[in-house]
Amino acid sequence: MGKKPNLTGLSRFLPHDFLDPNAASLSEQSQNQSRPAKKRKTDTLGPIRTRYDATALVPHYSTTQEVPENLQKYFSQRKRYFSLYDQGCLLDEEGWYSVTPESIAVQIAERCRCDTILDPFCGVGGNAIAFAKTCEHVIALDISPIRLALARHNAAIYGVADRIEFILADYISFANAYLSRPHQTRRIDVVFLSPPWGGPGYISPSENHVSAADDNANLQDELEAHSQYSISRIQPIHGADLFRLTKRISDNIAYFLPRNTDLNEISALGLLEKDKSTTTNDESRMIEVEEEWMGSKLKALTCYFGGLVAGQEHVF
Repeated sequence: MGKKPNLTGLSRFLPHDFLDPNAASLSEQSQNQSRPAKKRKTDTLGPIRTRYDATALVPHYSTTQEVPENLQKYFSQRKRYFSLYDQGCLLDEEGWYSVTPESIAVQIAERCRCDTILDPFCGVGGNAIAFAKTCEHVIALDISPIRLALARHNAAIYGVADRIEFILADYISFANAYLSRPHQTRRIDVVFLSPPWGGPGYISPSENHVSAADDNANLQDELEAHSQYSISRIQPIHGADLFRLTKRISDNIAYFLPRNTDLNEISALGLLEKDKSTTTNDESRMIEVEEEWMGSKLKALTCYFGGLVAGQEHVF
């Protein structure tokens, strides 16, 4: 594996800039102007953290009394989301209920070791931070400039901001632009899909984002036992269409989905794995579904495709 590139900062550029191997992102321009070529260790309490400080964007809650009522149950889990939360990690409202718990993010990152990984729905950076510790280059996308700034801020706290290229872009446009390149000069090895599930009310069979069951764990578990999540509810497009688009970028996909996702729909995605040009002797591609547990609670499913499947590394 090659040396990790010293990419820093919030890259904000049009997709064609990414496609041009001679074009430098804002992060690379900043690096060339203000940093020596020699790689340096990141000091999480030094200039990099100060440079990417985003404390003016959202509040950093220290006590329960400061937290809005609708976020208090998430605040109680703050150390599970970011073990370094007390050092200043920041989350916006969506980040509080959508960030991947750190231990789960670390587990997924171990499975996704590669040169270049794309995290197209990076949010406040939980997964991107973990990927920066196992991959050579992380490309992190989000449509919100605030969440992207928070992700960069949090990455600086963890000392990995220089290993992540942050891009303000929507994934669909980015993917289509990437696929329209005449030559593949910048390969993406793995794509981690963690798209919006539809808000904190995704677990309910209704379309309401908030239900009376939200404050009653037993009732919520009972609801889940009798309901299944359809990937048609994934945003910004149907989950199957999102997978189909992503597979054109890489066969190696990790798809992070709700714990009550319909397994038949996941299995149906496997039909897209049948590619006569890459399989021989009627070899079939497998899908690996990993349950993500925290204590006695099942939190989510991670579905692995392509060379990320255990025993299927030869197709990576």
